[in-house]
Amino acid sequence: MLTHTMRTTLVAATAACLLLTGPGCSKREEKEAEPVVPVQTAPVQLSPIQRIVKAQAILYPINQAAVMPKISAPVREFHVNRGDYVRQGQLLAELENRDLAAAAAESKGNFDQAEANLKSISAASLPDEMTKSQNEVQADKEALDAAQKIYESRKMLFDQGALPRKQLDEAQVALVLARSQHDIAVKHLDSLQKVGREEQVKAAQAQVEAARGHRQGAEAQLEYSRITSPIDGVVSDRPLYPGEMASAGTPLLTVMDVSRVVARASVPVNDLRFCKVGNSATISAADSGIEIQGRVTVVSPALDPNSTTAEVWIQAPNTGERLRPGSTVHVEIITETVSGAIVIPRAALLPSPEGTGDNVLVVGSDSLAHRRQVEIGIGQPDVVQVVKGLNPGEQVIVVGGLGVEDKTKVKVENEPTGKSGKSDESKSEK
Repeated sequence: MLTHTMRTTLVAATAACLLLTGPGCSKREEKEAEPVVPVQTAPVQLSPIQRIVKAQAILYPINQAAVMPKISAPVREFHVNRGDYVRQGQLLAELENRDLAAAAAESKGNFDQAEANLKSISAASLPDEMTKSQNEVQADKEALDAAQKIYESRKMLFDQGALPRKQLDEAQVALVLARSQHDIAVKHLDSLQKVGREEQVKAAQAQVEAARGHRQGAEAQLEYSRITSPIDGVVSDRPLYPGEMASAGTPLLTVMDVSRVVARASVPVNDLRFCKVGNSATISAADSGIEIQGRVTVVSPALDPNSTTAEVWIQAPNTGERLRPGSTVHVEIITETVSGAIVIPRAALLPSPEGTGDNVLVVGSDSLAHRRQVEIGIGQPDVVQVVKGLNPGEQVIVVGGLGVEDKTKVKVENEPTGKSGKSDESKSEK
């Protein structure tokens, strides 16, 4: 039977033994029970993936014309209003043109007269004119000789006092007239001999061409007073009213073709190298939710030095004219499509501890997380292409991998706890 002193000594020895052996035992238990990290995984899949370049853009019409008159004149009449649809060549407005119409009529008369003169000269026969002129010269020469004889005969009689002065003067006047008529006939004959028929015809033709040019200029000025549409489209602006002065070089109307639209996007230089003419694209308006399909038509070869971006034009049909030029839209250009690519969720990418690239954590059959370096290809907001480093079917950690070391024990918990987790917590708290 133990005495009180023996019992006290035994309790103290037991307490001392527990104090000495307690920490050693806990360390061995912790070493044996390694930590298990709960994670969620996703499989490495084979799937098509697209390289998409996204940007903001401004919409423009496929064609637009600011119709400007070539002359300055008051507006006599408008034939269209804002919002009217017009066809190419359709009459839009007329300017005051009464003075131009009179000038055109005068030019037409001068042209008709020149043509008639050309026909007359072309129809005339030069030999007949030469013969006629020679006969006239001969007749005028005979008349001159007769007048000379009469004058000499009368002067002789006048000197003898047998003829009055009046008859002598009459003979002298007749002689002067005959000499003048003879000189005219001689000059005409000389001109016919010096200038041939071809030269006369050429001179008449030149007069016709000059008259034609003057007539065409006058008719063009008259036509300038009729304002027509150069394209098909809708009248988007008409700043003047009838009676106001239209000035040459100032837009009188604006016609816009909105059957197709062009989205002009400023694309950064890093994405520009992937864009090519012919790439399919999507134009979407955030305010209305409208989406239309189009294609890249222009990739600017020059960069804006201020923003280091370049313009890319996407053209698309504007069915129902739902999109309005001048509005801001969002464009997505599909620059490349890879079928059968190795794809993983973007959430699986982790930075390398050494800063050498992208890493992922692969969960093996041993329930350990194995860190692996990968090479990334095409990227999208949710998924990325892995060019090197993974095989289809492997499981990569997408949730819970941040801070997990290589070969850490993990527990895959792909099914979310949801409301049951909360209820379990509440039960444990109770």
